[in-house]
Amino acid sequence: MLPLIAADTVLTLHLAFILFCAFGAVLALRWRWIPWLQLPAAAWGFYVELSGRICPLTSIENHFREQAGQTAYAGDFIGHYLLATIYPDGLTRHMQFLLGAFVLLLNLSIYVWLIRHRRRSHD
Repeated sequence: MLPLIAADTVLTLHLAFILFCAFGAVLALRWRWIPWLQLPAAAWGFYVELSGRICPLTSIENHFREQAGQTAYAGDFIGHYLLATIYPDGLTRHMQFLLGAFVLLLNLSIYVWLIRHRRRSHD
């Protein structure tokens, strides 16, 4: 039971990390310290998408699933709803490049806006 809970916890953290990579720059609008965490996270996400590497969180989750005796994801809520988001069917290299570019452009746009807004506020 504990390995299954650990696997589901890692899966949930994985989704949270992906969302933070993609949309965490929005939090910088509220908290000035967020870029210190979000920029390295976004850079890692961008690197993983462009290089085709597998995030270490995937290996950790799979380890716990194997310890729980699972070879495939069960029909629990987390496995059923979050897996398709993190590991969609039909994900191609081209789509990974597009996702990486989306993350980069979204974050770059937010940070450029934020820098301009803060400069105007100081003038």
